[in-house]
Amino acid sequence: MVIEREPDLADAAPSTMFPWIIDCGSWGARPPKPPGVELLEGTTRKIIVHHTGEPAHNTTDFSRERAMKLARDIQREHQDVRDYPDSGHHFTISRGGHVLEGRARSLETLETGLAQVRSAHCPGRNHDSIGIENEGFYIEETPTQKLWDSLVHLCVTICRQYQIKAHNIFGHWDFRNTQCPGISFYRQFPQLRREVAAHLGTPIGEVPERTWPDIYDNVGGTCMGGPVGAVAQYLLRNAGYTIPLTDGGGWSPEMTSAIKDWQHKHGLEVSPNGTVTAETWETLAPELDQHATGDVVRALQSILIPKGYSGVAVNGQFDSATENAVKDLQKLHGLPATGGVDIRTWCVITGGVIREAFRDASH
Repeated sequence: MVIEREPDLADAAPSTMFPWIIDCGSWGARPPKPPGVELLEGTTRKIIVHHTGEPAHNTTDFSRERAMKLARDIQREHQDVRDYPDSGHHFTISRGGHVLEGRARSLETLETGLAQVRSAHCPGRNHDSIGIENEGFYIEETPTQKLWDSLVHLCVTICRQYQIKAHNIFGHWDFRNTQCPGISFYRQFPQLRREVAAHLGTPIGEVPERTWPDIYDNVGGTCMGGPVGAVAQYLLRNAGYTIPLTDGGGWSPEMTSAIKDWQHKHGLEVSPNGTVTAETWETLAPELDQHATGDVVRALQSILIPKGYSGVAVNGQFDSATENAVKDLQKLHGLPATGGVDIRTWCVITGGVIREAFRDASH
């Protein structure tokens, strides 16, 4: 449900509920540009974590002043260069651990948990996810401890306010063709989810066995995809469908038709926009061993490479580099490092979340 109201920074004030979040007025935000911000009621389902992606942002200046300047710089770039109405994300965390409101009214809506501001941090997910921008470039480095602690705190707060769970925390590249949030940072996500779940007191039995990324053809014009989309393309080809391998894993009409046909043939609910639902992944991804070849192995290899396994090649052969990468991912997510690819391994490879990864958070 869309709630319309003209934004007015003059109405905003520092939060009494979350005084540790620096509001837009305090860091010197500009007013949103027309058409302003839009509030959506009851849509929030996910948290999506980003890095700012600039090597120069790996600063040792941990001051509040630096954090507020960062927020102003991001807003200026988003408004003046990208022509967004306001900052694209909901919240920013500096390397010094300062948490700042991003897009206007994000703090106000967090307080009630009843609505969220439509954002511009991840096309196709701007209506149902809270975007957190983290200062830094995390291809080789990892966030500071101060940033990490604030990220856990903010994720716990968002989960409580919107009644969502730690297994609904994802990275930007789980839905888009991007390096964000960075290879090294992304490897910490199982730990991030465990820490958030522990703070929430979530029993391991309440964590779903598997939570898959639900990628789809965004009718609004920008297709969901990226490395996860490329996996779906290869798996559909392995299943016998003739579909193109599009640049960046984006959608094609043939891909949407193939997904719908697969869903129909397997007695699944047919998605009007070609969403690769959890049930679709579960039926589409076959178990693999080291004797597998062809497109099904290319599906695996195509996503291992952007996740940092540079020794892997998309050659359709389940070679030692592929097997070692699979074993590493299995260990990272609490699975036995067999090197074989079962449905749980497919889930974590595509950016999903499995119950086994929460063992340390159980109560």
